[in-house]
Amino acid sequence: MAQHAPARPPSAQRRGEEVRVYGRNACRAIFARRADDVRKVYLVEARIAEFKPVMAWCVKQRIGYRVVENADLDRLTESQHHEGVCFEVRRIAPWSLHELLQGIPRAQPALLIWLDGVGNPHNVGALLRSAANFGARGAILPAGTPALPGAALRVAEGGAEAVPLAQAAAGEDVFASLRDAGFAVAATVPRDGRDLYANPLPSRLALILGAEGEGMSARLIAAADLRLTIPGTGAVESLNVSASAAVLFAEYWRQHR
Repeated sequence: MAQHAPARPPSAQRRGEEVRVYGRNACRAIFARRADDVRKVYLVEARIAEFKPVMAWCVKQRIGYRVVENADLDRLTESQHHEGVCFEVRRIAPWSLHELLQGIPRAQPALLIWLDGVGNPHNVGALLRSAANFGARGAILPAGTPALPGAALRVAEGGAEAVPLAQAAAGEDVFASLRDAGFAVAATVPRDGRDLYANPLPSRLALILGAEGEGMSARLIAAADLRLTIPGTGAVESLNVSASAAVLFAEYWRQHR
């Protein structure tokens, strides 16, 4: 399985708006993969040595940087979890589903994630972190999904730069597109699905992960090719969506790496 994100297609253009990305690993990943999108850098004095190459690049490119106090970063990021660094970065529009699928050779095993209403930025970030670790080839967002906030990018710890995000178009038949590309579609359900560990997983698999509160829509569950359940003691109703995702990704990795 591929361990890196493929080159972005021509349509994945930079948007005019910017997002504040914070956290050491998230900022390092941005600088490593698309430094040209960095518009401004804020950091505390304690991070100067670690980000010296970034500051030297800023000087060369005439990009502004500021050494600020911790309280300044608290206000800029609206968080106390910035780890002493924040970049203002140009957003990149999501891929189309067609572009994402075109970039995955049909002969290769591949794991995709389809997010059905997962909106909590910490869960989205944790999902992308696990997805990057276990080699997922992309994450599919429903039509109209807002752009990822800085909090999700921080929690992803750089994973958002390694996993391409694709957005379905309004009215697009995602099931048909995935199946045409050779993917089986699995709904993840808390009970009464196929035991995750008891059967082989398809080598080209799209996993639907449901919203935190109400769960996955009944329509998607009914339309899926298979339903997967993570076995456990039953002491709790279900796992958090990001915890479930990590277990599912790890088992796919074990079977198909």
